[in-house]
Amino acid sequence: MTKSRSQKKASKKPHFVSLRHRLMALFALTSLLLLAMVWWFTAGLTDPLYQYHIYKRLSRQVNEMVKMIEDYPDPISSRTFPFAPTPNLNRDFWSTVNEAFKAGKLGDLNCCVDIADSTLRWVNYYEGLNSCMLHESGQDMFSMFPTRSHSWVSDTEAMVTLRRQLRQDGYLSVVLHDEHTGARQMAVGRVAQNGDYDSYTVIFSASLARIDEAAAVLGRMMPSLCAGLLLVSLLLAWLLSRRISRPINELSKAARQMADGDYSVRVHSDPTDEIGILAQDFNEMAGQVASSAQLQRELLANVSHDLRTPLTLIKGYAETVRDISGDDPKERTEQLNVIVDETDRLSGLVNSVMELSKVSSGIDTPQPVHFDIGQFADEIAQRYEATCTQNGWELRLELPDTPCEVLADPTMMERVMHNLLGNAMHHLGEDGVFILRVKPLDAGGARVEVEDHGEGIDPEDLPHIFDRYYRSRKDSGKIGTGLGLSITKAILQGHGFHFGVSSTPGKGTCFWFEAKNG
Repeated sequence: MTKSRSQKKASKKPHFVSLRHRLMALFALTSLLLLAMVWWFTAGLTDPLYQYHIYKRLSRQVNEMVKMIEDYPDPISSRTFPFAPTPNLNRDFWSTVNEAFKAGKLGDLNCCVDIADSTLRWVNYYEGLNSCMLHESGQDMFSMFPTRSHSWVSDTEAMVTLRRQLRQDGYLSVVLHDEHTGARQMAVGRVAQNGDYDSYTVIFSASLARIDEAAAVLGRMMPSLCAGLLLVSLLLAWLLSRRISRPINELSKAARQMADGDYSVRVHSDPTDEIGILAQDFNEMAGQVASSAQLQRELLANVSHDLRTPLTLIKGYAETVRDISGDDPKERTEQLNVIVDETDRLSGLVNSVMELSKVSSGIDTPQPVHFDIGQFADEIAQRYEATCTQNGWELRLELPDTPCEVLADPTMMERVMHNLLGNAMHHLGEDGVFILRVKPLDAGGARVEVEDHGEGIDPEDLPHIFDRYYRSRKDSGKIGTGLGLSITKAILQGHGFHFGVSSTPGKGTCFWFEAKNG
């Protein structure tokens, strides 16, 4: 079996540029980017973020302690003489500090505190850590009865240097390292002024809890974790891309089938997403294309059938004039008249076909304006006076007393009324009366009716009366192209007007439409 042109073109497309593969690549790259960001945040930012968290906590505790010292009106400590090894403590103040620590007002107890006066020697300290790098040993709470031995553990050379640095800079933030154990602690300090009495260095420290090792462990775990997540993301990408690309592939396949002439193809998809809406639009387009193709086939069949008779007559009479009656003026005139009549019929058929094609295809679109359709009907009826007088017919007008305004294209409405009135004239009853009636509607607009008293239409013919080339009357040999009512239908549908026909065999027929006012 040979491939169609559309299939050959489709088969030449390389598969690696398909939408599905592009979606998979996009999902995979997105997953890689997200995993890389997670890896970087986990392995690279764990330690800095944790240090920042500890720094903020210690800063709050230092600020609370400094505030207590600066707000206290009396000296919080003193020395008997400048180089006295132990300070004299204000028991009320340090009892308040002790209670504040127990109540949690000074923050977490998992810290180490060092407070020294302007001599760079300790005043009081607290250790809530197993191993405090500020001091060589400690106690459970602030000391209310300091002894000389405390200075041996609190006034180390490193601690004195740290206090001096704090006084020089006014603020302290440093990470302390233990070379033997590898432990780390962060120290944060500020200088507090106890009124006019003395100034104190306040330093809080807390353990960094070996967060660097935890970050290293996480860093070693991340390759395996990322590899597993990448495999899962690739599987999900494959499934999702398949789900997304499947309806698109079906649309592409259906489009190729339509290109090959199969207009019955339809695509089934979920109408809740954009692709589903696209599938619905495709199905609607396919229906329109199928209708257009059917119209084209019917047009060719019907026009060729209707053209055959006048063309045959024209050719036959032309040959007769040429070969036989060319010298007989009377016969020649009669036969030439037949040729002219058939030519007019042929011209009318072609014009009707072109008009129907323009209206049906949307080339001629309505240009609506507001006008009084009662007065409009009266003006059209005047054009039939001569014909009615000549043939003894009567066109009755039943128009409203007040203006009846509608919104429509006057040129197209004129074509509709002429079609309906012409159709009624071809099917008049014995009384020779046909009626043009305009009735206002309660909701605005008007109902226009064209009624005749002819032979009527059989019930089985009514559903097809507006079809192209359909002849509902039993005398189908009457003059006409069979397109007038089809043109009327197309015009009224283009305006969005309701229309229809009612008929009683032997009594007559009434065609009607309802024109809107907006």
